[in-house]
Amino acid sequence: MNMPNERLKWLTLYAAVALIVCGSQSLAANPPDADQKGPVFLKEPTNRIDFSNSTGAEIECKSSGNPMPEIIWIRSDGTAVGDVPGLRQISSDGKLVFPPFRAEDYRQEVHAQVYACLARNQFGSIISRDVHVRAVVSQHYEEDIHKAFVIRGNSAILKCDIPSFVADFVNVISWHSDEQENFYPGTEYDGKYLVLPSGELHIREVGPEDGYKSYQCRTKHRLTGETRLSATKGRLVITEPIGSKAPAVPTGVMVFQQHVPLLSTFAMLCQAQAFPVPVFRWYKFIEGTTRKQAVVLNDRVKQVSGTLIIKDAVVEDSGKYLCVVNNSVGGESVETVLTVTAPLSAKIDPPTQTVDFGRPAVFTCQYTGNPIKTVSWMKDGKAIGHSEPVLRIESVKKEDKGMYQCFVRNDQESAEASAELKLGGRFDPPVIRQAFQEETMEPGPSVFLKCVAGGNPTPEISWELDGKKIANNDRYQVGQYVTVNGDVVSYLNITSVHANDGGLYKCIAKSKVGVAEHSAKLNVYGLPYIRQMEKKAIVAGETLIVTCPVAGYPIDSIVWERDNRALPINRKQKVFPNGTLIIENVERNSDQATYTCVAKNQEGYSARGSLEVQVMVLPRIIPFAFEEGPAQVGQYLTLHCSVPGGDLPLNIDWTLDGQQISEDLGITTARVGRRGSVLTIEAVEAPHAGNFTCHARNLAGHQQFTTPLNVYVPPRWILEPTDKAFAQGSDAKVECKADGFPKPQVTWKKAVGDTPGEYKDLKKSDNIRVEEGTLHVDNIQKTNEGYYLCEAINGIGSGLSAVIMISVQAPPEFTEKLRNQTARRGEPAVLQCEAKGEKPIGILWNMNNMRLDPKNDNRYTIREEILSTGVMSSLSIKRTERSDSALFTCVATNAFGSDDASINMIVQEVPEMPYALKVLDKSGRSVQLSWAQPYDGNSPLDRYIIEFKRSRASWTEIDRVIVPGHTTEAQVQKLSPATTYNIRIVAENAIGTSQSSEAVTIITAEEAPSGKPQNIKVEPVNQTTMRVTWKPPPRTEWNGEILGYYVGYKLSNTNSSYVFETINFITEEGKEHNLELQNLRVYTQYSVVIQAFNKIGAGPLSEEEKQFTAEGTPSQPPSDTACTTLTSQTIRVGWVSPPLESANGVIKTYKVVYAPSDEWYDETKRHYKKTASSDTVLHGLKKYTNYTMQVLATTAGGDGVRSVPIHCQTEPDVPEAPTDVKALVMGNAAILVSWRPPAQPNGIITQYTVYSKAEGAETETKTQKVPHYQMSFEATELEKNKPYEFWVTASTTIGEGQQSKSIVAMPSDQVPAKIASFDDTFTATFKEDAKMPCLAVGAPQPEITWKIKGVEFSANDRMRLLPDGSLLIKSVNRQDAGDYSCHAENSIAKDSITHKLIVLAPPQSPHVTLSATTTDALTVKLKPHEGDTAPLHGYTLHYKPEFGEWETSEVSVDSQKHNIEGLFCGSRYQVYATGFNNIGAGEASDILNTRTKGQKPKLPEKPRFIEVSSNSVSLHFKAWKDGGCPMSHFVVESKKRDQIEWNQISNNVKPDNNYVVLDLEPATWYNLRITAHNSAGFTVAEYDFATLTVTGGTIAPLDDGTGHGNVHTRIRLPAWMPEWLDLNFMVPLIATVVVVAVGICVVCVALSRRRADDLRGGQKDVYYDVVYNQTMGPGATLDKRRPDLRDELGYIAPPNRKLPPVPGSNYNTCDRIKRGRGGLRSNHSTWDPRRNPNLYEELKAPPVPMHGNHYGHAHGNAECHYRHPGMEDEICPYATFHLLGFREEMDPTKAMNFQTFPHQNGHAGPVPGHAGTMLPPGHPGHVHSRSGSQSMPRANRYQRKNSQGGQSSIYTPAPEYDDPANCAEEDQYRRYTRVNSQGGSLYSGPGPEYDDPANCAPEEDQYGSQYGGPYGQPYDHYGSRGSMGRRSIGSARNPGNGSPEPPPPPPRNHDMSNSSFNDSKESNEISEAECDRDHGPRGNYGAVKRSPQPKDQRTTEEMRKLIERNETGPKQLQLQQTNGAGFTAYDTMAV
Repeated sequence: MNMPNERLKWLTLYAAVALIVCGSQSLAANPPDADQKGPVFLKEPTNRIDFSNSTGAEIECKSSGNPMPEIIWIRSDGTAVGDVPGLRQISSDGKLVFPPFRAEDYRQEVHAQVYACLARNQFGSIISRDVHVRAVVSQHYEEDIHKAFVIRGNSAILKCDIPSFVADFVNVISWHSDEQENFYPGTEYDGKYLVLPSGELHIREVGPEDGYKSYQCRTKHRLTGETRLSATKGRLVITEPIGSKAPAVPTGVMVFQQHVPLLSTFAMLCQAQAFPVPVFRWYKFIEGTTRKQAVVLNDRVKQVSGTLIIKDAVVEDSGKYLCVVNNSVGGESVETVLTVTAPLSAKIDPPTQTVDFGRPAVFTCQYTGNPIKTVSWMKDGKAIGHSEPVLRIESVKKEDKGMYQCFVRNDQESAEASAELKLGGRFDPPVIRQAFQEETMEPGPSVFLKCVAGGNPTPEISWELDGKKIANNDRYQVGQYVTVNGDVVSYLNITSVHANDGGLYKCIAKSKVGVAEHSAKLNVYGLPYIRQMEKKAIVAGETLIVTCPVAGYPIDSIVWERDNRALPINRKQKVFPNGTLIIENVERNSDQATYTCVAKNQEGYSARGSLEVQVMVLPRIIPFAFEEGPAQVGQYLTLHCSVPGGDLPLNIDWTLDGQQISEDLGITTARVGRRGSVLTIEAVEAPHAGNFTCHARNLAGHQQFTTPLNVYVPPRWILEPTDKAFAQGSDAKVECKADGFPKPQVTWKKAVGDTPGEYKDLKKSDNIRVEEGTLHVDNIQKTNEGYYLCEAINGIGSGLSAVIMISVQAPPEFTEKLRNQTARRGEPAVLQCEAKGEKPIGILWNMNNMRLDPKNDNRYTIREEILSTGVMSSLSIKRTERSDSALFTCVATNAFGSDDASINMIVQEVPEMPYALKVLDKSGRSVQLSWAQPYDGNSPLDRYIIEFKRSRASWTEIDRVIVPGHTTEAQVQKLSPATTYNIRIVAENAIGTSQSSEAVTIITAEEAPSGKPQNIKVEPVNQTTMRVTWKPPPRTEWNGEILGYYVGYKLSNTNSSYVFETINFITEEGKEHNLELQNLRVYTQYSVVIQAFNKIGAGPLSEEEKQFTAEGTPSQPPSDTACTTLTSQTIRVGWVSPPLESANGVIKTYKVVYAPSDEWYDETKRHYKKTASSDTVLHGLKKYTNYTMQVLATTAGGDGVRSVPIHCQTEPDVPEAPTDVKALVMGNAAILVSWRPPAQPNGIITQYTVYSKAEGAETETKTQKVPHYQMSFEATELEKNKPYEFWVTASTTIGEGQQSKSIVAMPSDQVPAKIASFDDTFTATFKEDAKMPCLAVGAPQPEITWKIKGVEFSANDRMRLLPDGSLLIKSVNRQDAGDYSCHAENSIAKDSITHKLIVLAPPQSPHVTLSATTTDALTVKLKPHEGDTAPLHGYTLHYKPEFGEWETSEVSVDSQKHNIEGLFCGSRYQVYATGFNNIGAGEASDILNTRTKGQKPKLPEKPRFIEVSSNSVSLHFKAWKDGGCPMSHFVVESKKRDQIEWNQISNNVKPDNNYVVLDLEPATWYNLRITAHNSAGFTVAEYDFATLTVTGGTIAPLDDGTGHGNVHTRIRLPAWMPEWLDLNFMVPLIATVVVVAVGICVVCVALSRRRADDLRGGQKDVYYDVVYNQTMGPGATLDKRRPDLRDELGYIAPPNRKLPPVPGSNYNTCDRIKRGRGGLRSNHSTWDPRRNPNLYEELKAPPVPMHGNHYGHAHGNAECHYRHPGMEDEICPYATFHLLGFREEMDPTKAMNFQTFPHQNGHAGPVPGHAGTMLPPGHPGHVHSRSGSQSMPRANRYQRKNSQGGQSSIYTPAPEYDDPANCAEEDQYRRYTRVNSQGGSLYSGPGPEYDDPANCAPEEDQYGSQYGGPYGQPYDHYGSRGSMGRRSIGSARNPGNGSPEPPPPPPRNHDMSNSSFNDSKESNEISEAECDRDHGPRGNYGAVKRSPQPKDQRTTEEMRKLIERNETGPKQLQLQQTNGAGFTAYDTMAV
């Protein structure tokens, strides 16, 4: 019975949780009203969308609101837009999509339509601006250019006629003539040709020669980008004028309309032609008048002939323009109405307002732009018929709420703004209807608290615990739902309640109209607990109420403390037993503090909590007011807002009627200090009336003070009425408008009788009415004539009134309608007009139909004379002007009508100056001129006078030619050639002579220059460049304008011709010309000549100037360098100068660089000697020393190339004296003499001579010869107790040297212990043996002991004491360096000496740090190891990309930083360095793993990338971001969603293109997989999409079990089951747990077996090897990497991977390695440590016993061949062979064939640290194990490291993928190591984190299986992802997984027949070059097992050649193997 009840309880719990979740979801969907709002556009479409049918278009429309608005597309008539299959679609995100379509599918109603976007939610609707969509179908079009007919001398305009159907999209970009002239739009307006902004070609002053050219225009389509040349060529047809011709406009159109956009450049044409050529003048009409003014030309406004060009158009340029064209024959004018359009924009103020019922609401539409034709308003998408900028709703009703929009429009575009009107009003405040009660309980069970509330609007319920809001978490769940009657039910569920959950719980029901709350305690038994209290900020003066948030039950007491004093401590404080603290009238000084709450229970347990109280002070404003009473207009007012109280900082601002005050109101505000602000009104105006409020804000809150301002404005005229006269029968209208405050009332009255004075109200009748102050009298008659009064009154002041006379009269009449009248210019004239008719008659004068106003020109005076019959009007002109030649019209008007008469006024004057003076033809002596006939002053021209002079003369020295007045051409003769003349012309008529025309400057025909260039200088600039400078010939010899110069140069003293370069002439006066002749020979003499040329030809050559180029450095060294030893301290060096052609200058000196050969590497120790001769003697050399010398030649350019080093040894000399001598008593007749050799032997010591002499006697000196190797001599047969004197000399072949110091000794019976050896310093080389002597004497025989660095010596296998007392150290290492002291002691005495041992070793590993990275370079810092003793000679820097080969770079020892350049972007690199010295190459540094900058491609947003249709999907690859490294290509695959296998669409899509996947099925779900590649790697993206239906609709989303559409199928669960029980989640989880459990079991078994196998004599590795090799089968591989990783890896490899070898060549890596062997040692005259690291061949490394994993690691690849002893047997993966050579240990009949296995993720085969071969137990064979760590620092070769912490455990987790293919090598001295080099484990941990695209960890073989059969199985990389693990046997790869996709192309040069062997995946991991980084000339010192076979030895010379061919470098392994059995993995990379 228990089980069902338990299940029922769980079901109930699940149901409750589901209910709470649902409740919370419904709550989230319906937030409070405050957050809800109507729609607002976030992204509104533009006014115009033009697109090509080949590209299609997307129109985006986004809006916001709450709830989220729905987007609907509508037409201009309001009807909704639907999908049209293939032509128009509406995407799910609201975009209006026009896919590309065929031309025949064009539909007018779809592709040429006005659309709008409508956004709506429950609060209203808004409509976007009009969207004019226009699709342009690609169709053929041709541009035509028609002939242009033009009169000679006029300007022509050629138009490029573009068909109308493309005219809006095609622009002219250039013009081209048939003479290869190109004309482009520009800002040069002075030339003959000008391309106008609108595309026309403007040609000035057309001459006959222009008729022979033809022109074409080039256009560009702005949508397709297509450019094309016009199909036809246009040309000018030039007509010669016959007689004069008045201006005429060819088009005949006199008024033009032109619209141009803001800030554009445009042209206004005025295409009039005339002869003589007319003058064009542009005028602009003053807006609203008929007056005009001339257009001012400036930088922005230009006039070219008759065309007006305006740049950067502004709105003020709009208006009416007049082009006036005049010549002497007549005039014409063309009108252009210009509209400059500015973009429209609108804004509604306020954007949101909440108004109560019955209250007014006002929206103001603020707009900008030009022109604005209409303003209209809409509500919720429907027009409301309002067209004013201000919309006012007097009384808001319920139906008024919603969205309001203001639209402004013109003919081109529209703009809109929206605002929301919300309703206020009274509602029901919330009420708590049902609530929870106080409860006490034990901890553990769950608690449900319930609250029910009602109200209108529906309240929202929130929960608090001790005043803090409760949010949903894993223990607290809040949910709510609304009942049928509108009440809200809210639950708080607490899971397994704790003691800490106790406290005061409160539910709060809140709506916008009120709040209701209920609280009760929940007591949970437990210890006291106080929840954390947040800092409390309170405003001063308020009451602080805080309750201590105590949990736990029961609580005995709750007290509050401050400063450890219990409260209350004053009257203001009250403390209540429930923990509530109240402080009244809070003040900062007394109450701001930290308060502590202490809760205790009866057992004495207590809890404490602190509350920090901060007191803030509100601002306090001193009341203020304006002066009493209303203000008058113009009055000055000021207000001062002072805030003496409140916390700073204060923010003080002002509002007027709730609106911020703007400065354009005439009101200014200014801060006064930090606590005040002044408002000033300079002059009160009507808009200033209202409530002024000062607001003061600080952190504590906001205070304000308001004062009103009333402004009284008396009435004032807006439009004051004036006397009017009306024609009888017309409709009369008299306006009378006034304003003021309050608004005045306007009334009209009529005078009683004929005189003003008494008025009466107007009688209402049919024909008389007053509307808004305007008096209307329809069909006015005489009876309506009289005086009228208009009165405006508003109660302020006396009001306004005006009396006018309205008269009704008959029209006047003129008897003479037209007459002519003449006058001379400058003289007075009077024009008279007489009008007859009914008085009064008003006469107005017009001039050329424009009103003539004497006020504007004081030359005119009008007088009127009243005649009996009418009026005579006289127009007097004080002095006539040309402009007075006009048609004057007098217009007589009275109330009844009007009439006019005209006088044609002709003003005669002197002619205007002739213009357009041009040269038609010229020769050297004459010039043919033409000009345009000027305005003749209304009097015929008599003659022209041509005046001419030389340009430098003045106009007083002129010649004249007289020409008749009827001609416009003439010839001027007797001119000088090549001379500049100024020519001008004047015209003459009967009145007088005109002004001179503008002078024309002409140059008579040129001749070739006759002068030579002057001041020629030639100076060398550098070794290959000379600068030539010169000045022009004398000005008089130019014979024209010099165009430039020919500068010729050639080699001096040769017969070759000059090479000429052309230089343009520099126009600056006196400026020198210069030219740099480049690419000359170094230090060569050149000859230079110059000649000037003009367009006629070239002048004479200048004199030849010769000069040498600057000296360079010799490019070849001195040859035949030889040295001869002269003496022991001098060497003669001789040489032959470099060849003359290589000297590159004058060799000034030679430098001999020399130094002792053993110091040659150190630049600082080299000596230099300079000499001018070809030999020299080097003095002061060391005797008998080998010197190295180089010779170089020096010129002024610097040092040349050094010769090859030569070597000489100085002669030997007699040696110096032995350094020290000892004489030790050996007995009563014997003394032992010992000595130290000379410091400078100066040769080879042949013998020593020991001299002895008894003291005190005249005995002869005895001598004794001693061989050179003996350092002591025993003198015998001496007399006891007799002193003897000894000294020693050394001898060489040259002779005997100096004698040592003398020493005296005396034979004796007492023989104390003494040491004959001397303190000495011994230098031993690393790995050599060292012997330190200690020869002692004494009787009794002394005991000899040694101390090493102060420690007693005890013999071991490396150090032992020899019988003669010497200490022998075998195979010296670095630690052996130090002090060694020998002690000899017998009973008589003791003696000691101390030797110092210095060990010279190769350098230790240098420090390599990364300094900087870029996308293609790395900068590293190099520092030597601190412990190096021998001086460093330099570094070798090794670096490689992750899948490339090692490269090296030499770095000098003093180079702090080194740049590695030319690297791949975003790629991983490994860098390490080795140092070298004279001992050899040292240890490698740790490998630096880094990467260049740049990342893998980044995913785009799906909507930007994918565009779906019914049977295809378009991919926009430009949406991908390249991560900083340029994209290389994309791989595209797809499949139906329910299929497993992927179909490859393309594996080489270029990044800049779009790509369309075709042949998809409509209405089907697909998966798409994109792999994006760049040099940093690749990124795989998967997308789900559904094709559209055939009609273009979308299909329903797939259901994932949660009700939301998702692309993954999911198993439906019952509603009561939790989400996490989903099988999609549980199955992988359970499988993972099972796999982990099995793995742990296997690990335990393996560990136990490992312990058991220790009994096998240490050969458990070999044992396991046999077992595993026998059970797994050939080629078996273990997959230890994440199975899904291969799915992510692309098979298009990065470009730096290696390719497989040529198939069929049988030349695998193993062969290459075997061929790369060779000796490394030979004799050489000069030893180079870098060339031969194996110097000390007599010291062999001792045999090293092996134990399984010998030498730790070499990276799981047999290519890692390092020169360690015992590494001769290297085996390649997948190599099958027979093991022989074990006859002693193993029965030959049991020999087996083995096949090696590919290395698995750096783990060599199944056995940790073993290479997969099998050896019998006990066999100590040299097995080189390889563990393929992914990230392995370079191990120290001489100090054993553990290879980056590779745990010595069989179960090492696989490394994080960090450093692939790192082949650091192990130290050979870690002999008995069981390390696994970063986890060579059968059960390795998870594979490397996928971090890098081409991860070289093990994959199944990349080529073997794919191309095995008929390509085998296609790539598994893109196969199923579902498998947890994968196993592949041999090359059969998932045979059951039949995949339909086509196989990818085979890799280049892939050998199909051999695919399963050499295509090991492991070879991806490490290329041979990566492993061989240290096998170049820098060998590993001392670890080389040299081949004993002579044929395997290579001489150093051979090695050098190999190095030069790069064969012994990183690409060629050098394996020194005894039996040559070296195999290595075949290195395969996916390509």
